[in-house]
Amino acid sequence: MKNLLKVCAIVVVSTFSFSSVAYNTEGKVETEVKQQANSETNNCPAFLNHTVRKLNSKKSVDICQQFAGKTFLIVNTASNCGYTPQFKQLEALHQEYKEQGLVILGFPSDNFFQEEDQEKDTAKVCFVNYGVTFPMFNTIEVRGSDAHPIFAHLGEQTASPYWNFYKYLVSSDGKTIQRFSSKVEPQSDELIKAIQAQL
Repeated sequence: MKNLLKVCAIVVVSTFSFSSVAYNTEGKVETEVKQQANSETNNCPAFLNHTVRKLNSKKSVDICQQFAGKTFLIVNTASNCGYTPQFKQLEALHQEYKEQGLVILGFPSDNFFQEEDQEKDTAKVCFVNYGVTFPMFNTIEVRGSDAHPIFAHLGEQTASPYWNFYKYLVSSDGKTIQRFSSKVEPQSDELIKAIQAQL
């Protein structure tokens, strides 16, 4: 009987120890994953640490988590503007430099009353008419008191957009922000030289 009790005690202690080891290992793995995520987020400008809904979609993108360490070209867009054909050049820029670390982020805005009322129509202009494949997000405010925090920061550091298709080139650490007006075409020598200097 005593021997049987000893065997039971050994089994119980062994099971408890195994469970403890398994728990601690899982906790360690979880901690390592969190540390890695924090490290990636830290390698991204703080003002871009936002989750933004994709254009005409229920899905959202955590900008810093997905694009940490990249150089950003942030553009406020519109579907019915004289500069709307710049989508074609922006897409060409995206295709040429995406492998080198450039990320183009498009933010439709109706601040200048040239955006579609429905996101599905905005999406048609971007994705169907111009074949855009770089990230496009839901319609936002880009200037004034209701400006999205991303554009509020860009406005504070440089100036708010005066019209559609203003372009903000942001270094991977966020310390350098260059602002280009609507008149500066995406494939202009001026913008391309600035992009190449950041990559």
